[in-house]
Amino acid sequence: MNCIYKNALFTDFYELTMAQGYWKREMTMPVVFDYFFRKHPFNGGYSVFAGLATLIEALQEFSFSQDDLEYLSTLGLFEDEFLHFLSSFRFKGTVYAAREGEIIFPQEPLARIEADLISAQIVEGLVLNSLNFQSLIATKTTRIWNASHRGSIMEFGLRRAQGADGALSASRAAFIGGAMGTSNTLAGKEYGISVLGTMAHSWVMSYPSELDAFNAYAEIYPQNTTFLIDTYNSLESGIINAIEVGKKLKEKGYSFGVRLDSGDIDYLSRAIRARLDEAGFEDAKIVVSNELDEEIIESLVDDGAPIDIWGVGTNLVTGGNEAAFSGVYKLAGIDPEDRLRPVMKFSDNPEKSTNPGVKNLWRLYDEKGAARLDLISCQDEQIQEGIEYIVHHPSADWRRLKITPARVEPLLFKVMEKGNRTATLPDIRQIQAFMKERIQAFDSTYLRLLNPHIYKVSITDRLYDLKVFLINSFLKHKLSRN
Repeated sequence: MNCIYKNALFTDFYELTMAQGYWKREMTMPVVFDYFFRKHPFNGGYSVFAGLATLIEALQEFSFSQDDLEYLSTLGLFEDEFLHFLSSFRFKGTVYAAREGEIIFPQEPLARIEADLISAQIVEGLVLNSLNFQSLIATKTTRIWNASHRGSIMEFGLRRAQGADGALSASRAAFIGGAMGTSNTLAGKEYGISVLGTMAHSWVMSYPSELDAFNAYAEIYPQNTTFLIDTYNSLESGIINAIEVGKKLKEKGYSFGVRLDSGDIDYLSRAIRARLDEAGFEDAKIVVSNELDEEIIESLVDDGAPIDIWGVGTNLVTGGNEAAFSGVYKLAGIDPEDRLRPVMKFSDNPEKSTNPGVKNLWRLYDEKGAARLDLISCQDEQIQEGIEYIVHHPSADWRRLKITPARVEPLLFKVMEKGNRTATLPDIRQIQAFMKERIQAFDSTYLRLLNPHIYKVSITDRLYDLKVFLINSFLKHKLSRN
């Protein structure tokens, strides 16, 4: 885990000013905060939950060093006694969350933080930063992986990522989303991801000729040779020299591949495949790169371009045309007098109102094993298979439907209790395998890039009634004041 997450100053400043205010008013009551998001990025039909392990590890390490406290003391806003309070601060809360790699949808409570008010407030920035960025990149990668017909995706966006931590987090999230490996060597070490890559154009240009460059590389790395063939001319030079050197490799029992990083990829990949097959290299892989995204890849795959591996950098690790994931962190319940009081945010825009109280999340399946609907319930509700439920749109409007699930599955699990993780978190390969398993339950109409079908997220009768009660109480209070 990047060391920056271990520093308790990795939070928005107003979290600290509010924390001191709570401390001065002795507002240390238990609270519940929800992490959820409001809309899918990329105009998509699904998202992928990522960053949970990063968050849990950070929460365990979250503390203020003496140097941090000395810095805060220079700002002229914090009392010495409050800084002394922070000197022994540790997160002692309980966290429920969806599994990392889960397929997720808007309005769902994906992480529930139960802690005292000060603790829950201070970690808000950490929660949002850990989960939002990695969920964005994991979602982008899964879209690319699906567009390739679940083929081989290489992530090599280090040089275009937003700083060192952006690169590391992106590599981790990209692997969860379906990438086979990364060019980021540090990510390989930190997360156990396969590291990939062979040569750049500068290698080819450093030698008297392209043939010399290919021969030199093949002599040094015969077991791992992919020739970059577009430095000068892909068809009139690159593929010719790659085949000549490839024959020497074949005599030694090695195979090779070629990479295209420019030009008309569709046309060139077909021409190169024909040249390779004609020369007896039917097993030689064709790797392509050059500002790829899911739309370009889907078009090439649908056209039958003979491409084996997709190298994606900029548009993967930056999110491409979507800058951020819309995750938010909202207070759902507060316990000032030994009784939890559900609270909610009201808004003129119904989509921005929140769901109150402590909640659970369930996935409902039909008799064929297909995911039909995700259901948000009050904490003490048990959703069971074979029972008919009337469920409501989460905006608490008139929309409702009846459903009798053939199978019901809880989606929230306790991952931290009183500041300690409750179980060993899965490693990154297990998380990727989990994502690939989970996405199988969704019809292809939810996964398509263009105009995906909207997967339903609903609330139970009880949660609907609670939400309507709070809305009516607020309106009644507002009218009485007027």
